[in-house]
Amino acid sequence: MALSYEFSIGSVRAREKQLLGKADIEQLLSMKDEADIITFLKDKGYPEGETVSEMLDLSKTKMWDYIRSVAPEMSVFEPFYLQNDIHNFKTILKGVMFKKEFSDFLIRPYTIEPEIMKNSIENRKFDKLPEWLAGAADKAYELLAHTKDARLSDAAVDRALMERVIIASKSLKSSFLEKYFNTFIFYANIKIALRASKAKTTMEYLDIALCECEGFDKDKTKKMIMSGPDNLIKYLEGISNYSCKTAVSLYKEKPSEFERFADNKLMMIAKEMCRLSNEGPEPLFGYYIGCEYERRTVSIISNGVRTNTPPEKIRERLRETYG
Repeated sequence: MALSYEFSIGSVRAREKQLLGKADIEQLLSMKDEADIITFLKDKGYPEGETVSEMLDLSKTKMWDYIRSVAPEMSVFEPFYLQNDIHNFKTILKGVMFKKEFSDFLIRPYTIEPEIMKNSIENRKFDKLPEWLAGAADKAYELLAHTKDARLSDAAVDRALMERVIIASKSLKSSFLEKYFNTFIFYANIKIALRASKAKTTMEYLDIALCECEGFDKDKTKKMIMSGPDNLIKYLEGISNYSCKTAVSLYKEKPSEFERFADNKLMMIAKEMCRLSNEGPEPLFGYYIGCEYERRTVSIISNGVRTNTPPEKIRERLRETYG
C-alpha cells in the first residue's frame, strides 16, 4: 500500500518527541567527559558507538532510513541531498588532483554516485554529471589546476549548488522550501561579502561566488565589497529583507553572533512553517532539520567537553533546537 502524508505526519510527530530539548542540552553541558555523553546518548536512543562522532554518523544513517520508510516520495528532499553531492564533488576533486585518499570523507545520501564523479574528474569529461553541475565542475577543475586556489574552485560549484537549490525549491512548489533556501542563500551571500571585504579579494572571485536570489542585489553588493568594509556594513544595514539589519548589528558586536543568528533564523522558519503544518512534506522537512541541528549541538558540546571549555563558553556556540 502506498504511503500517505497523513501516515508520515502522524509518525513524525511521535518521533519529534524524542528530539533533545532544552533540559537535555543543559544536562549535556554539565557532563565531565565523553564517556558520560556516550552513556547519555545511548539512553536517548542513539545507535551504539565507541565515540560520540561515530554515534552521530550512525544516527544520521538511522534518520535517513526512517525518513525513507515513511515518506511518500523522496524527490522532495532533493534540495537537501544536493548539498551532500557538492561536498562529495569538492572532496573527490581535491583527492584526485592532489593524490590524497578521500573515501572516508564522503557523505550520504547523495544523488550522484561518487565513482561517476571520480571518473569525470580523472578524465576531465563532465558530461555524465547533471547539466546543472557539469559546467561548474569543469570550471572548478580548471581553477584548481591553474591557480591551486581551493577557495576559488569551491566557489564555482557552491554557486552552482545555490542556483540549483533555488530552481528545485520552486519546482517542488513548497512555500517553506522557497523561504528556507532563499534565506539560506541570502545569508551565504552575506557571509561571503563580509569575509571578502576584510580580505584581499578580486572581482573574479565575487563574480564566481555570489549567487542571485530574492532580495539580494549581486551587482550592488560587489561594488560595496570593493569599496571597503565600512561601506559594505552601511549598505547591508539598509537591507530590510531577512532581518539583515539585526544580523549586521550583531556582526558588528561579534562576528560569531552573526553566524548564530543566521542559523537560528533558518530554525525559526522550520519551527513556524513545519512544526505547525498538518499536511504535505513540511513536517518531514522539519524533523530532518531538527535532527541535523541536534547532531551539530551534540558535536559542539562534545568537542567543548573534550577540550575542557567552560559550559558558558560552549553555550555561546549553540543554536536553537527543534526539540
